[in-house]
Amino acid sequence: MQPDLSNTRLNEQQLQMLRLFKDPMPEEDFQQMKRLAVQLLAKKLDGLVETWEKENGITEDYYEELSKQHFRASNQKRE
Repeated sequence: MQPDLSNTRLNEQQLQMLRLFKDPMPEEDFQQMKRLAVQLLAKKLDGLVETWEKENGITEDYYEELSKQHFRASNQKRE
């Protein structure tokens, strides 16, 4: 029995993915699919962060300075 996918709030891409993987697959294949999906999302997130950094003038030096300030603040609290 196939699930009724016509009455959902899923977009067309989501529906296509469900149709593509409607049959169970070996656990190893499923885990690989999950890893690939996470890699794709991570790549997209990296691109978004990079764009944000460029738009806001964020540099490696800025991150380095932030890390030093954090450690100084932490050391001051301990004294």
